[in-house]
Amino acid sequence: MNGNGKKIVLRFPQEVADRPIVCELALRFGLQFNILRASISPHREGIMVMEVIGSREKQEEGLAFLASRGVLVEPLSQDIRMIEERCYHCGACVGLCPTGALFMERPSFLVRYDPGKCIACELCVLGCPARAMEALI
Repeated sequence: MNGNGKKIVLRFPQEVADRPIVCELALRFGLQFNILRASISPHREGIMVMEVIGSREKQEEGLAFLASRGVLVEPLSQDIRMIEERCYHCGACVGLCPTGALFMERPSFLVRYDPGKCIACELCVLGCPARAMEALI
């Protein structure tokens, strides 16, 4: 399939959380998707972190479709953030991060965060003793 993946956060309001909107996204627009994390229950608000794979044009059409169905679409980079003032650069999060989004900068040995590599697994949030990593979900 041509195109790159785009990582997004979908927030499903209660009134649409039990509808097969993501399946419709794949069928209507020929997009593939990789669900990275999800918490969706019928009759409750839901959230899904996913990568949408396909041409840029089809991705944009698909995201517009989701919005027209009442789903709030946000870029994934808004999902996890680093609060640098709290970080004391111990590196605990670096060993936990499966994608390398958190890394130790050399030669300064400062912890750095690349939100473009983040899959919002939240291992860093759980493992940071300084509470410098925060999930916005």
